[in-house]
This record gives sequence, C-alpha cells and structure tokens, in this order.
Amino acid sequence: MPTENVHKVAIIGSGPAGLTAALYAGRANLAPVVFEGSQPGGQLTITTEVENYPGFTEGIMGPELMDVMRKQAQKFGADCQFKTVDEVDFSKRPFRLVVEGKEHFAHTLIIATGASAKLLNLPSESEYMGYGVSACATCDGFFFKNQHVVVVGGGDTAMEEATYLTKHAARVTIVHRRNELRASKVMQERAKKNSKIDFIWDSAVTEVLGEKDALGHKKLNAVKIKNVKTGAVTDFKCDGLFLAIGHQPNTSLFQGKLEMDPVGYLITKPHSTATNIPGVFAAGDVADPVYRQAVSAAGTGCMAAIDAERFLAHEGHD
Repeated sequence: MPTENVHKVAIIGSGPAGLTAALYAGRANLAPVVFEGSQPGGQLTITTEVENYPGFTEGIMGPELMDVMRKQAQKFGADCQFKTVDEVDFSKRPFRLVVEGKEHFAHTLIIATGASAKLLNLPSESEYMGYGVSACATCDGFFFKNQHVVVVGGGDTAMEEATYLTKHAARVTIVHRRNELRASKVMQERAKKNSKIDFIWDSAVTEVLGEKDALGHKKLNAVKIKNVKTGAVTDFKCDGLFLAIGHQPNTSLFQGKLEMDPVGYLITKPHSTATNIPGVFAAGDVADPVYRQAVSAAGTGCMAAIDAERFLAHEGHD
C-alpha cells in the first residue's frame, strides 16, 4: 500500500459540504484529499447570483463562491483533485477507493456528492439555466418580484415551490402533464386556494424561448407548452421557469454498500453525519431531501469533519 495514497480523511464531492469539510479537516491537521468529481463546486457552479449565503451583502456569483471556498480549504492543507471516484470498497479498513484507475486508501470517508435536480433534458433548458430557468424557488424566487413564472410538476415539491413563489411573483402558473396532481391533499388545497396560482393541465413544457437584451445578456421570455392529449403547441409568455420534478441524490456509487432511503438519499444517525458503516460520513444534499441549501450543506460539512476527527482520535490516528 503506497503511503502517499493513504489518507486520514478522503472527501468525495466539492460543493459547499465537501469544501467546508475539507476546511475543517485541514485546520485539524488531517491533510484531507478532496476528489472533486465531474462538476467541481457542485450545483452552485450553474447558479448565477447567490444572495442568501451569509457574509456577502452584495451577493456573489455561484462559481466565485465555490472558488473562494476551495482556496480557503487549500490554505489549510486540503489537496483538491479534479478527479472522479469510480469504485469504493468498505469491506475492510482503510477503505479502498479507485480514482480514475488509481488506488487510494482512507481511514475515514466523507461523502458529499450532492443531489441533482431532475431536468426536462431540453437543449434550451440548459442554455437558459440561471437566466430565467431554475430548479430552486428558495434560491432564486427573490429575482422574480412582481413577475410571471411557470412551475413544472405535480407533486408536493411543485406545490411548495409554487406557493413559496407567490411571495415574490405576481402570478404563478403550474404546468402538469396529467389532469390531476400527485401532491398530498393539504398541499393541493393550499395551492388551489391561492389566488396567484393557476394551472395548465395535460401539458408539458417542450422548449424555453428567450432573447438577448441591449447588453447581450440572455433572458427567458416565454416557453412552448404542448398539450399531450391534443398535440396543440402554444408560446406562453412568462419571465421564469422553475423545475419542480424532484431531485436525484448522486449515490449510485454506494448502492448496496450504504443504507439509503427508497429515493437514494444516504441515511445518517440522529444528531450525526455517521452512516451505517463506521468511519463513513455523509454531508450536504446527498443526505438531505428537505432543505437543500448551500448554507445547510456547509453546516453538515463542518459536522462531518468534526465527526471524522473524533472518530480518528478514538481509533488512535493522531
């Protein structure tokens, strides 16, 4: 076992959870290695302006915030590698990781691989992501004050997002591909009673339309909506599109190895980031189906690093 590839703390994932864990582990002189994966910086790298992260009164661009976090972790000795973990083996200690064909070993592992919003998989959707298209009402609703937004979805998440958006938007239109909602009764009633919310049934958004302003900035100004029963397509004027069709935790690497809920979120012990395997911890959206905010992810990243530090001390790894 080559000693340069044996780590006290290995972190998989590099969003707010992974990089905060790296900062805390670094300051504890644990020389953490961070495998940043295919999307370094996580979901915030596709977010334009972040206004709700404490400490930035003027807001900060998502990629810039992640870059600042990375540099801070590196300042305290974190080794950030833009590499993807392809395989994990928890059957013996230290844990074995295969990282782009090379073996690494870790006495503790922090999983911060996040969760990805389910998208419509339209080319125009990715083009306007952050320029009118969003998958997080809590993050971006503020930018649509007194505007008209469309929400896609029919479950509890969609009703919650739509109801939240009425605090900012003048009008919210829910587009659902069926003629009845999947949301719980209480969430349905709350949305249907809200005078700012209306519904387009049996329909799907098939394209995002937009234009550039005088400064060359992209901006969504309509969506194409197709009636799935009649096939009729209309251009629907709006200022924003919120996707509320769920999230998928990035846990396929850990299937059959770690305890997770039916959706795939990692399960942690109460008041802890510990998973069912001693020495393996989970932080951020990968274990959080409820809040999914940068600041809450960072908080659990801090917790995971402290949990890992205490675990190592208990095991006699100074």
